[in-house]
Amino acid sequence: MVLNAGNSRQEAITRVADSARLVEESGQHKLIFRAMSTECRVQVHGISKDKAQDFFREVVGWVAEFEAHYSRFIPDSLIGRINAAAGMDWVEIDPESERLFKFCQELVFLTAGAFDPTALPLIKLWNWKALPPSIPEEAAIRAARELVGWNKVQRRSGGIFLPRAGMCLDLGGIGKEYAVDRVVSMGQERAIPNVLVDFGHDVRVQGHAPNKKFWWIGLEDSNQPGKCWTGVAVTDKAVATSGDYVRHFEINGRRYGHIIDPRTGYPVDNGCHAVSVIAPSCTMAGVLSTSALILGAEQGLRLIENTVGGAGVITTARNRLCTRKFHEYAPPS
Repeated sequence: MVLNAGNSRQEAITRVADSARLVEESGQHKLIFRAMSTECRVQVHGISKDKAQDFFREVVGWVAEFEAHYSRFIPDSLIGRINAAAGMDWVEIDPESERLFKFCQELVFLTAGAFDPTALPLIKLWNWKALPPSIPEEAAIRAARELVGWNKVQRRSGGIFLPRAGMCLDLGGIGKEYAVDRVVSMGQERAIPNVLVDFGHDVRVQGHAPNKKFWWIGLEDSNQPGKCWTGVAVTDKAVATSGDYVRHFEINGRRYGHIIDPRTGYPVDNGCHAVSVIAPSCTMAGVLSTSALILGAEQGLRLIENTVGGAGVITTARNRLCTRKFHEYAPPS
C-alpha cells in the first residue's frame, strides 16, 4: 500500500471517497476508484441499481478506512504507530488486526520465510527510481537483515511490539489481497450473486459473468507487458500474478528486479519472471504467487501444489511450468 508521506487518516479517507465513480454498462454495475495507490474495480450484476449503489457506498467506505488504518505512510495509522514505537513500546491492536497478524504468522511458516511483513528495512535500501541506479553496500544489507524476521515480532492478546529500533512492518504484500477478500465477503453477506473485485490486478470473483458460466481473467505476458498470453475461466476463485518484469534496472549487464528475497536481502535472481496463481482466496493467491517467485521454479511449484485449492503457472526465461490442476482453468495451448 503506497501513499504520499504526510497524509493523515482523514485525508486518505477523503481522497479515496472522492475518486469513486459509478458506471452502468451492458447490465453490469461497475464501481471504479483509487486506493492503495492502484485502480480498484468492482463489478456486479443480477441485482437492482439501488442495491448495487448501496453496496458500492459500503465498499468505498470500508476500503478507505482500511487503507487509512494500515498504510505505513500515514503516521497516525496503526502501522505508522507500530513502526514509530519500535524498540520502545507495545501498541494496542484491534481484534481484526490481531487476526490479520496471526494470519501473517501462518503465511510466514507456509512459505518458509519467503513472505515476511518485516522486510521493509531491506526494501528501503533498493531504489528502482534512482538515476543512475545503484546497488546497496553489503554492510548496509547485513545491518538491515538484523532488523528483519517475523520471529522477532512480539505479540500478545490485544498488543504487538517490535523489540528493536529500526524494525518496521509493511503489509504491502498482503493488504490489497486481504481487502479484495473482504469486499467479496461483503457482497456475499448482501446475497449478491455475481461479483468481480479487481484491486491492481489482484482479482477474486463470485458467481459468473453475464451470459457465461464463469469469469474470464487474462494473464499478462511477461515478455509483452500489457498483453495476455492466456486466460483462465474461474468462478468463486481468486487469481493473482507476481513478476519482476516491469520494475527493474541493469548494472554491468546484470538485471535487478524489484522483488526482494527477505532471507538474503537481494532481488530475486533465479530465472523466474512471473507467477500466476489460482486459489480460494485472493490473500492466498497473492502470497503464493510472490513466494513462489522468490523460492524458484522447483520449490515454487511444490508450494502451490501442496496448498489446498491452489493451481498456477511459473514463467521462466525459457518456458512455462504448470501445476497439475492449472489446465482445469486454462484452455489447451
